[in-house]
Amino acid sequence: MKRSAFLLPIAAVVLVLIFSSIFVVDERQKALVLQFGRVIDVKEDPGIAFKLPLVQDVVFYDDRILSRDVQAIEVTPADDRRLVVDAFARYRIANVRQFREAVGTEGIPGAENRLDRILTAELREVLGSVSSNEILSEDRAALMMRIATGARAEASSIGLQIIDVRLKRTDLPPQNLDATFARMRAEREREAADEIARGEEAAQRIRAQADRTVVELTSDATREAEIVRGEADARRNAIFASAYGADPEFFEFYRSMSAYSRALQGSNSTMVLSPDSEFFNYLKADRPNE
Repeated sequence: MKRSAFLLPIAAVVLVLIFSSIFVVDERQKALVLQFGRVIDVKEDPGIAFKLPLVQDVVFYDDRILSRDVQAIEVTPADDRRLVVDAFARYRIANVRQFREAVGTEGIPGAENRLDRILTAELREVLGSVSSNEILSEDRAALMMRIATGARAEASSIGLQIIDVRLKRTDLPPQNLDATFARMRAEREREAADEIARGEEAAQRIRAQADRTVVELTSDATREAEIVRGEADARRNAIFASAYGADPEFFEFYRSMSAYSRALQGSNSTMVLSPDSEFFNYLKADRPNE
């Protein structure tokens, strides 16, 4: 009985020591075995691993690809046109021992602060050596490659591997937007005024050509009408002359009737004539025999 009471605490202590010496490395992690703050071993393969209980500690780090958004900064390209640049980087912990030695107990937050400084310096250096048009164009993949290449060397000193760097946003600073928009509006208004002026000039040419065409067509039509009218008058006169030659008395009678018809149109039924006028010879009661 006394022996059992003595063995149970010992067994419990042994079990605690055994369990405290076992740890599991997830496939998404890397582990460092530390002894009094110094790195003793690195566990990169997933599975069960062992350490000395009470003496050694285990620190886990993420082995996946991580993403870091860089705070928006202002850069001044080669053409002195300031831009606000917003970027992000994808990275992973490539050398966990070197990472621990570089950042200590700060871990991922401390590494990301240092990574921010590295990326900010590379952004300013690379984007400051080109024009703003190159930065704003669609062909800026080469610039992002230069930034990533320049940042990899410094990031590797703290055990990080930069996979990629991307520019998310490149805008003008707020204080420059109004001036830029005003300049763009002025340019568009100038282009619109030029287009309107060219349109008015073309319209004037078209109207002048149309007026000239109208005058020419009217002149041609009037000339042709005069010719036709002259030919018709000639034919009429020829017919009248022929009729007059065939029967002069009938022709004189016809002309008198036509004159009566024209003189007595509408309500015009009163005429003042001298008594010896020959206008109404054909209406007299008794016409003298010829």
